[in-house]
Amino acid sequence: MSFFVFLPLILLSGFMFPYAGMPTAVQYRAEVLPLTHFMRLIRGIMLRGGSLLDLWPDAAALLVFTMAMMALSIRRFRKRLD
Repeated sequence: MSFFVFLPLILLSGFMFPYAGMPTAVQYRAEVLPLTHFMRLIRGIMLRGGSLLDLWPDAAALLVFTMAMMALSIRRFRKRLD
């Protein structure tokens, strides 16, 4: 299962292939992946020495992903005493 999940995530994130070289339709799909925004943040910090103020759109996108997943997890969590 990891072959079908992690490999496309890595390929679409811009880790192996440049994001700008991807077709436009694929770029739109890659925007909904958190790994794409994480890769931009890491590259911006490590290679350019940028601050979070410079990279706030990607940091905000990761924050939205985090909040959405936390809300979904809290909603699905069932506490039962059997």
